[in-house]
Order: sequence, then structure tokens, then C-alpha cells
Amino acid sequence: MLDPRLRTLWLANAATGAAAVAVRAQRPGFAAYGARVQRHSLTVSDLEVVTVTDRSVILTWTSRSRNRAGRLQPAVADTEVRIGPADGIGMLPVRFLESSPTAYHYAEIGGLEPGRAYRFEAYSQGCRAMPARTLVTRRSGAPESTGIITTLIPPPGRLLRTIALANDLHHGEEYSGLLPGGLVEGLRDGTEHYPEFMLGAMLEDLRESGRGADHLIAAGDLTDSGTLAQSRGVRAQLDTWGELGRDYFACRGNHDMPPKDEADHWGSVFYPYQQLGEFALGGLRLVGLDTTRLRGGGGTLDFPQLAHFRDLLHADPERPTLVFGHHPVTTHAAVSNPGGPGFVLDRANAAALHALYRSAPGVFLHHSGHTHRNRVTRADSGIPVEFLEVAAVKEYPGGYMLLRLYEGGYMANFYKTRSERARRWSTRTRRQYLGLHPDHSLGSCADRNHVVLRDFSGVAGVA
Repeated sequence: MLDPRLRTLWLANAATGAAAVAVRAQRPGFAAYGARVQRHSLTVSDLEVVTVTDRSVILTWTSRSRNRAGRLQPAVADTEVRIGPADGIGMLPVRFLESSPTAYHYAEIGGLEPGRAYRFEAYSQGCRAMPARTLVTRRSGAPESTGIITTLIPPPGRLLRTIALANDLHHGEEYSGLLPGGLVEGLRDGTEHYPEFMLGAMLEDLRESGRGADHLIAAGDLTDSGTLAQSRGVRAQLDTWGELGRDYFACRGNHDMPPKDEADHWGSVFYPYQQLGEFALGGLRLVGLDTTRLRGGGGTLDFPQLAHFRDLLHADPERPTLVFGHHPVTTHAAVSNPGGPGFVLDRANAAALHALYRSAPGVFLHHSGHTHRNRVTRADSGIPVEFLEVAAVKEYPGGYMLLRLYEGGYMANFYKTRSERARRWSTRTRRQYLGLHPDHSLGSCADRNHVVLRDFSGVAGVA
């Protein structure tokens, strides 16, 4: 019988991207690395406006050329971005130029003004980068199509702390993008397991300038199958970031459950099954929920954990609270995720959480993983809580969300990891599931980059 996790992944990507088939030409595959070629033989595509903050923008794209067999393969070239105010006249000035050759281009342009519109163009070897034939970057109004981005206006007040939201690490996984019945073989890296180097690249990225993450949340599926070796391995990597429960925080995902009749190894390394975690960060409260079932990919909460959560919120309902759990919660998530309602938190517990949040106005965000996509979904009722799904660390788009908390609200931005190897793997896995993966996983620019106004004046900043 087909593994239900593989079946769900196939349905989630194939169904979401089906509408894109009509507008997308078939794209050839490619080999590892190509040599430098003449400018007119380059194909420069896959342009994505990944990150838009108040003062910066990050663009990525890929340069390719055709080999003797006529197949596209990566081709190294330079990286150039021209950008200027949208209301300006004349040619756009070059604001980024990296001559070191690469096929996997990553350009971060800083020094922009908050709340201002900018025109931009990206080039490699003089060839302008164009968006791929995907709906997410070719839809009307998408910055990749209009050539215009507008920087965010940050919330008022001081920056208090920055939290990285991540999920779906899948430590120990050997193949990415498997399809049922062997229709398409999964992808793998030939020298090292990709989940390990993708997690390592993210942790390295969070330490570098321009990110400044103070804390990290890993919202489930830390492992591929919950074995002792995988649980210990991912714990060892995360421990290089800091201390569990102080510097980084984790909850269980369905992949972290033990196989039938085996010991709960993930629970022995992290937290026991269906145990809630509460953590305090200078007036900010974090709550990690274990939403997993003993069997199956869907989510639930047992009565003792839900009762514990209810008591915790009722004891201090006004405290600013960020909740994280692996399974998405809203009805919108249930119907927009092609795996259906059975793939997310069960409806009874979802309704219970909405009722709890209605009586606890301090809850401002619920972070989920599981769907491997960037998506803000609508609450089932008029509660001021953001329900945010974040794409996977282990594959395209390969990154994390930074939540920057100010005294007057927060700014959320998605970042791809910057290392050359991570960019190469993300480019390779963007063609998973018959090339439909970007339409499912990338999310709109607004899903990935937005500002929410809240009162965090009682939250202490990082010393």
C-alpha cells in the first residue's frame, strides 16, 4: 500500500499546480554545472522577488545554457541588479554587481527607503532575468511581472527581538519529491544527505549579518521517520545554535512519530508525546503544541494537552503569545491544502483553539508547517490572530521566516538560505512534482513579506 505521506505530498503539489499546466511549456532537465558561455546563448529565468523588507530586497534567479544534446544545464555568469525609484526617469542605476561566476544567483540590495516603490531589473552577462512559467510569479500584480516592488513600513517603536520560524527539516530523508508508483524518481544529493546541509546552511545564515535572529522555532518534522539516530542527529545540529528551551524551541511533527510498536525515540530526545511546552522570553510567551496522531498524517490534540493549554491562557490572557504546532488549524488551510481536511488539525480541535484565542487577546500568531508552503490563511472567526504556514527548510524554496518584533507590531519576511550549495539544491528541487512545486510552495509576495500592528510595549528587548 502506498505510504500516505507520499500520496499526500503528490496530491498537495499536483492539485495545487494543475492550473499552471495550461500556461507552462515543458522545461528540460539539466546536469550539474555548465561552463561559461557567450551572452546570447544564455537563458536567464526563475526570477523571484523572495524578500522585501523596509530597507532591502532579495532577488534570486538561475542562468542556463543548452548542451550539445539541446538540454538546458546551469551556466555560470555574473549577477547584476539595476534598481531605482519607480517615479524616477532615465536608466536604472546598477545597485548590485557580483562578478564571481555562479549559475544560482542571489542578490540582496540594501539602503532602500521604507514605504517606497522601486523599479528593478536583474541581469546575467547582459541577459535580463525573467520569471519562470509559474502562476505564482506571472500572476497579475506579482513584482516579478510588474518589475516593481514596494518596501514595507516597519511597525513603530524599538526593535525588541527577532525570532526565526522554521519547520520540515526531515533529518535523515534520502529522497526528495517522490511520486507514487515510481512515476518520477525522487531527487538526492550524491555526496551528503541534503537535510543535514540544508539545516546547517540555515543555521549559518541566521548567524550572518542582516539576519540577527535571537531565537529559533522548529515547528515539527525535524526527522524523516523518528528513529533514534535521526532524533539524536538533528538535536546535535540544533544544539550548535544554542540550548533547547532557551535559544531554540521545537515541537513534534507526524514524521517524528515512531513506527508501529517501536519506542518513541523522538520523545526521549526532545519531548514526550502530546506534551505542551511553555517558554518565556522577556514578557513574550511561546507555546509549542504537539498536534500529532499515533498514526496518520493529520493532526489532533488530546484532552489533557488541550485542557493544559486552556488553563495556561486563562491564567494570563493578555500576555503576548506566539503559538506553534506542526499542523495548520484553519478551515481555509483545510480546503486550500489539496490533501484536504484530513491533512490538517481535526475540525473539533481547530474550533476549540479558535474559542481559546477569542478569550485570550494576547495570542497574536499561530505558526505551522506540514504543508511545505508559505501561506497566510484566514481565521475561522473574527479573531486578530495570524495563522502562518512556512515553507520547508529541506527543499525549495529552502528557507525560514524572520519575525522581527517591534514595540508597535511585527514584520514577517521569508528568506532563502544563501550558501551556494543550498541555492543549487533549492534550484534542483523547485522542479519536483512535475515542475509544479513553486506554485504550491513559494506563496505570494504578501504571504512571504508583511507587517502586522500590535502592542508589544510590555515585551522586553534583548540585552
